This record gives sequence, structure tokens and C-alpha cells, in this order.
Amino acid sequence: MFDYAIIGAGMAGASLAAELVRHEPALKIALLEAEERPGYHATGRSAAFWEQCYGGPQIVPLTLASGPYLRHGGYLKQRGGLYIGKKEDGAAFDRFEARFRDSGASFERIGRTRLTDFVPGLREEWCEAVWQPDCADIDVAKLHQDYLAAAKKGGVDLRNRFRVEAIENTADGWKLTGSRGSEIYASTIVNAAGAWADTVATLAGVAPLGIAPLRRTVVQVRTDPAPPADLPLVLDINGSFYFKPESGRLWVSPHDEIPAEAGDAAPEEIDVATGVERVLNVVKWKLQGVERRWAGLRSFAPDRLPVYGPDPARAPFVWFAGQGGYGIQTAPAAARLTAQLLLGFPRDDMTKSLEPELYDPARFL
Repeated sequence: MFDYAIIGAGMAGASLAAELVRHEPALKIALLEAEERPGYHATGRSAAFWEQCYGGPQIVPLTLASGPYLRHGGYLKQRGGLYIGKKEDGAAFDRFEARFRDSGASFERIGRTRLTDFVPGLREEWCEAVWQPDCADIDVAKLHQDYLAAAKKGGVDLRNRFRVEAIENTADGWKLTGSRGSEIYASTIVNAAGAWADTVATLAGVAPLGIAPLRRTVVQVRTDPAPPADLPLVLDINGSFYFKPESGRLWVSPHDEIPAEAGDAAPEEIDVATGVERVLNVVKWKLQGVERRWAGLRSFAPDRLPVYGPDPARAPFVWFAGQGGYGIQTAPAAARLTAQLLLGFPRDDMTKSLEPELYDPARFL
């Protein structure tokens, strides 16, 4: 009999498992992963950046609270970020400044002269930007593996290829049955299943929250000239693309959000072509080839905020899902906060500034 069965061993499940046993080493936890290895889906397909304003003002506190943990752990490499636009985008920049002015995020508005210092070969019509000096790359693989290692050291039982196919609420607690007939019992279920979060809830007889997976495409291209190694993360102020350098190549995304079924996401040719075309309309570089393409599913609740905490109608069922495209950069604070809420521990320096009611599933009642 386990105290917790955490469904999903990606970044969400792994980080929460590690935080739970860090707070309470005596806990018995099963970490259930449907695939051959953890992190196959959204975690392993992240564009891997920590950007303070990504996700909106109500995500900023989670991102900022996670920053010291990521920085001190050696998971961040400074890059800088730019939201760029054209002359007609002045109102979009004004809205950006108004939204984030009091958020605690660090940024400044800059003009064409400084912008061309950051992005060589920039086409003339791109003349304004917001500069974010603290934007950084995240070593996603190391962060995920370190959480898994901490969970294992704390006695967490990781079970790969345990695809939950049935959940029953019995007199002995939750009974979870895997695809190969294996069974476990747990007092509490934690739903960290990402794109499958609503599916898991339905299996458990819990009302789904409307957490919807949206497909995001990323393409690796070879350009002439090659992108500078210190090129910032570059995003469109209107949200139609972003790109960043990676090992002498350029990672490009059309910033798409295409409704999709939960599954092994694959890129569509139209989205690949759209991403490449949009970036070539920004810089005067020549495309020499598309080398890789992939897609991941980013899962959003209806209000686009994450969902952390017990279901108000079925308290032994906990939501840890709906983390959109910012689940990696907010993982330390999100996992720490949720572990403290579940165990009744006081909040610490990392989480004391957070407002858990923003993310409480009870808001959907």
C-alpha cells in the first residue's frame, strides 16, 4: 500500500515525488510511467528556456521563485531574450509593458540600434524590442534526471511501462491497474499525466477540468551564416514565432498551438514550413537545410493557469497538471508548493510569495 501513486514521471511527477520525500522521508510513493523511460513526451521535447514573462503575469511568480534553485543548481546558462516587432507594433509593446510592469520581471524597451547589435542580419522593418537580460537556457535533461535520482534516493518506486488502464476506489484505497495486469494500491492519486490528465481523472471517476493538449512544433535548421552562439532567444511580440541557437544550428518554432489528441505528437509539414518562412522574414540568412523536426503537447486548463492541489469533490485525488509550456521553468517552485500544501508543511523562502489559490482546482467549481 502506497501513500501516493503519482501518474506520470515527466518533469511534473518527478519533481513532486522528489519534493514529497524531501519533506517527509517516510512516505511510500509509486511513480508510474506509461513509457519505456520517463520524459519521453513534453519533458523531452521542450525548447528549454527560462524566460521570466513566458506564460503571463500570473505565471511570473512561479518562474521567479524557481530561478534561484535553477541557477544555484547549475541548470541555467545565461542567454538573454528579445521580444521584437515592427513600427506598427507600438501598441503591442505598450500592452506588454503594462502587463508586466509590476510583476518583478526584468526587462527594458530598446530601439533598432541596440537590436541590431543582438541580431546580425536583421531585416530593416524590425525596429523595436523588449530586452530581457535574465533569460537563460535550461538543462532540462539534467534537471529531470536529478529529480528522478533524488526521488529514487528517497525510496520512491519508479515503475516504467505502467500505463494506467483502470482506477477503482475500494475499501483499501485507490486500486490502479496497469496495461500488463499489474496492480498497486494507494491512499492518494496524484494526476501528473500532462496531456492525459483529463483521461486519468475520468478513469478515477473524477470530473475532468477541460485540460486540453495543444501541439507545438520545433524545427532545427542549418543557416548561412550560422547563428552566433550568443544570439538571444528571439520572440515575436505578437506571438507568431521564436528562435534560438543550438550547437551551431537554429531552433525555430511558429509558436503554434494546434488542438490535438493526447498521444505521440508529430509535426505537420505546414507548421514546419510556416516556422521557417517566418524566421526568414526576420533575418537575411540563407536556409541551407532542415535537419530535425519534432512536436510536443502543451496542456492547458481553460484559464491557461496550472492546476495544483486536491480535487474539491474527491480529496484523495490531487491535480498537478495543466502547466502549459512553462512547466519546466516553474517546476522547482510548483513542486515545492504542492508538496507543502499536501503535507501541511509551512512555506519556505522559495514559496512564501506564491498565491496557491490561483492554481487551486476548486476555482473551476
